[in-house]
Amino acid sequence: MKYEQLAKDIIENVGGKENVNSVVHCITRLRFKLKDESKANTEVLKNMNGVVTVMKSGGQYQVVIGNHVADVYADVVAIGGFQADSQNENDEDEEKGSLLDRFVDVVAGIFTPVLGVLAATGMIKGFNALFLSLGWVTEEGGTYQILNAIGDAFFYFFPIFLGYTAMKKFGGTPFMGMVIGAALVYPTMEAYSAPDAGEPLYTLFAGTVFESPVFIEFLGIPVILMTYSTSVIPIIIATFFGSKIEKFFRKTIPDVVKTFLVPFCTFLVIIPLTFLIIGPIATWAANMIGSGANYAFELSPIVAGFVVGGFWQVLVIFGLHWGLIPLAFTNIGSLGYDPILAMMFAASFAQIGAVLGVWLKTSQQSIKTLSIPAFISGVFGVTEPAIYGITLPQKRPFILSCVAAAVGGGLLGFFGSKIFVMGGLGIFMIPSMIGPDGMDMSFWGAIIAIIVAFILGFLLTYFFGWKDDSTTEKTTNDAQTGTTDNGAKAVDTEMIASPLTGHIKKLSTIEDETFASGLMGKGVAIEPIEGKVVSPVNGTVTAFFPTKHAIGITSEYGTELLIHVGMDTVNLNGEFFKGFVAQGDTVKTGETLIEFDVEQIKQAGYPVTTPVIVTNPDKYHSMIVLVDDEVTTKDELLTLTNEEA
Repeated sequence: MKYEQLAKDIIENVGGKENVNSVVHCITRLRFKLKDESKANTEVLKNMNGVVTVMKSGGQYQVVIGNHVADVYADVVAIGGFQADSQNENDEDEEKGSLLDRFVDVVAGIFTPVLGVLAATGMIKGFNALFLSLGWVTEEGGTYQILNAIGDAFFYFFPIFLGYTAMKKFGGTPFMGMVIGAALVYPTMEAYSAPDAGEPLYTLFAGTVFESPVFIEFLGIPVILMTYSTSVIPIIIATFFGSKIEKFFRKTIPDVVKTFLVPFCTFLVIIPLTFLIIGPIATWAANMIGSGANYAFELSPIVAGFVVGGFWQVLVIFGLHWGLIPLAFTNIGSLGYDPILAMMFAASFAQIGAVLGVWLKTSQQSIKTLSIPAFISGVFGVTEPAIYGITLPQKRPFILSCVAAAVGGGLLGFFGSKIFVMGGLGIFMIPSMIGPDGMDMSFWGAIIAIIVAFILGFLLTYFFGWKDDSTTEKTTNDAQTGTTDNGAKAVDTEMIASPLTGHIKKLSTIEDETFASGLMGKGVAIEPIEGKVVSPVNGTVTAFFPTKHAIGITSEYGTELLIHVGMDTVNLNGEFFKGFVAQGDTVKTGETLIEFDVEQIKQAGYPVTTPVIVTNPDKYHSMIVLVDDEVTTKDELLTLTNEEA
């Protein structure tokens, strides 16, 4: 288990195994459903190595990990004994939260488990369309047909896969959900449902609601047959009612015959009910919603693109973008394309443009180092490292990236760009924009839009969004009123005492790349000769790890400090450490925080080199290290100042 200790710490700080109803993961986040969010140690998690940040949205407690979230998730599931892709089966817990929260949670829970496969197959189909447009393959050729089968099969049989995830989400038996989905796309029924050529029976605005219906009889009752391949809404509604029916039969059928009679009775009720009522009504309703949304877009595609593009990154932060996902699937299934999600295409490029502007503009090594992997992730559509690590903390670059994304979205609307498959993100989304007519102006317009968004995001951030001393002016202005935004006293200079007695080392020379690269902040490292950590400031303990190896303190002036005793000492699980304070305690300079056994830790195979980090260095203009050799707990270690040298 590569992330065993991180997984243990995460589980412990979300309130323990007993506080977890369920956990799934998406591209960058662990998404917990907790019984009581107040039991979670949010500040500890936010300051934990390996965790980017924590978000609470859509009824979920989201721990943002980054690109390696799948590996961390695997260890969390194994250590916690959770069911992989587990969903809450407690009806009472499902009713908690606002209607929006519950809707987002349901959609996320259903679609999250299939995102990876969906992106992969969509990319294959998109690249196949690209190869066809370039003349590398022909529609009659075997290469095209095989690639198309790989790319199209998952989406064509989508009701089967959603039957599994939706039934699981609603607390039913997943394989029963698959049977419901399989019945909807059963080849014989699909052949029956193929409509004869003719005019549409009903239309709403510019979209077709349903075509001339085909009828068969079930026990003398006429059944309207419809095409359910690629559909989304019918199977979700069918599994919702199917889970309720299954629970009813589980309560009423004797245990001795439950194994086969529960699914037997459930299928005989829900599948005919789906063909008779749920399927047709859900299909018509979904098509009407899609037609209405598309009609609204057609009224002013530029305005629609401006709004979707500009607010997309905000929706992603709070997980609210899930609300548009079913609509996009419905559009692709019924219309063959979707203009809604296409409007967000430029957002990730605007974000990496802003990151590039920060990287070129800043003189802070920690931000430069973080910008490179954030930029690379953003190229492939994963923007959380860029958002949480760079642009959002600085506020202005994030706002300007949203402006650039809005302009890009407006251009996408102007050119009538659409996505024709649900494929990859970032540059891998480009082939998804190729339609049946090949690379027409809607495709080239999308390319223009992402280039404009990228350049605009870069230029706005470079010239207007970043100044290394921008926080200096704010702190100085606050000093005139005597307080900062968080209520702390405002000063232009703060002295930080040494928390340990030992030898000074440059942070860049230590073994841990996270600290050495400056990702965690600015500071120094101390090789301790005495196993005692004292408070370097007057302040408050804002994070104290259960293993006692690391502590976070916020000074009375708002400076945030992290003292991390040793490298990988979290693996000792508190052995050889003794804590003297608790999270939330007020401490004074020189007060003992931690005691540890230097020799025992070394004998256990762990270095005791201790980084002393200022995790919010942008609060000050500069940091000066006052000692370059030996230091004691009575010495001043750092000077943080807003005064120009």
